[in-house]
Amino acid sequence: MRLYLGVDLGSTTSKAVLVGDDEHVVGRGITNTRSNYDVAVEIARRDAMTDARLALALRPLGDDGHAVAEAFWVTSDLHRLEALRQLCREGARAIPGEGPRLAPAIDMILARMVEEAGQLFSAAARGRGSFFRDIVGARFHALAEEAGERGGVDFERLLGVYDRAILEAENQLLDLPFAEVFAMAVERAALPAARREAALAAGAAAAATALDVAGFVGTGYGRARLPFPRDCIRSEILCHGLGAHAMLPRTRTVLDIGGQDTKAIQIDATGLVTGFQMNDRCAAGCGRYLGYIADELSLGLHELGPLALTARRPARITSTCTVFAGTEIRDLLSVGEKREDVLAGLHRAIVTRAMSLLARSGGVSDELTFTGGVARNPAAVAALREMVLAHYGPRTINVHHDSIYTGALGAALFARRGVPAEDLPDGKECTGCSA
Repeated sequence: MRLYLGVDLGSTTSKAVLVGDDEHVVGRGITNTRSNYDVAVEIARRDAMTDARLALALRPLGDDGHAVAEAFWVTSDLHRLEALRQLCREGARAIPGEGPRLAPAIDMILARMVEEAGQLFSAAARGRGSFFRDIVGARFHALAEEAGERGGVDFERLLGVYDRAILEAENQLLDLPFAEVFAMAVERAALPAARREAALAAGAAAAATALDVAGFVGTGYGRARLPFPRDCIRSEILCHGLGAHAMLPRTRTVLDIGGQDTKAIQIDATGLVTGFQMNDRCAAGCGRYLGYIADELSLGLHELGPLALTARRPARITSTCTVFAGTEIRDLLSVGEKREDVLAGLHRAIVTRAMSLLARSGGVSDELTFTGGVARNPAAVAALREMVLAHYGPRTINVHHDSIYTGALGAALFARRGVPAEDLPDGKECTGCSA
């Protein structure tokens, strides 16, 4: 099976998308970007390849495929959780005088997490935009607090062991045989015996299928760090324009708010860029800004939008400067402003900056497609709809459920279109762009 890979190395998340010769998506992968960009890209790429193989295996399973897919990803995360447990044990034992007390507590905490794996790593948890580190970190913190309250073990010591271990566990590239993990997922899904054999056969067939990457293109905020030849790198502007067009062909305006920058892009009927504007180097009004706000308020990033939507009187925010955000929030809360009203004001301030870029890029045509990680935030989407209506009148505003993959999809399409199917027999690699 011949595939084309697009990688979007963002400041917050790294995404990978695989398309086939027909330009349809066959696999996706995403992970949070680390200080080691090479590892982040490799994890996203491997997840996309695994996703493509899983799709092949699930194709003949019908309704059973949903249960097996859920069990497959839970099983994969359990392997990483086991790696974390081993690293935590080693870290606890390495602390002079503390090992005998910390190691049993670590074992108890991670044993509980293994028991809860089905809930911790469910599709619902992943759907909130949480990654392995986010999920296990929140649960470890809660269980460590319980252990500390029972006495005999220091809460801060437990967190110290975890913090050192999670960095290594997160960066481990686990080589898990697909057939083995799929077989474990079939057992976990508890299919009836008559259908279990068919599922196992489908998994074995998918594992044996050759997946050949014939070409690839990279993009994103960190694209200069990608281990790709120069002619296999494209700008974020071009990739987001083409990716948005592929997802929603009537798109003429694209607003992308990522972790580090905001882009307003105008495209034509073929997805080619006709104009654009970007923010300056400051991350104000982007995903990193929201992440800082979440930390300041001790909230999960996914909690900001829903909480902001409950506001009755959005606060007036005078600045979206990340440096001064914490001070301004504390000042507003100290004079009696409600947390949800402050958050609503912050979301409006972010979208106000984006509206300025849209105006300078050529305005808002019908249709506008909102992409990037911030497009997952319902309060940002609501503020955008309100402001576009006020400034431009009724417009169609699209938020695709896979909008975070827009740049990677555009990159994959550039890879595919750079290697015409009629000129590239199966198995042959693209010169300068082979994976």
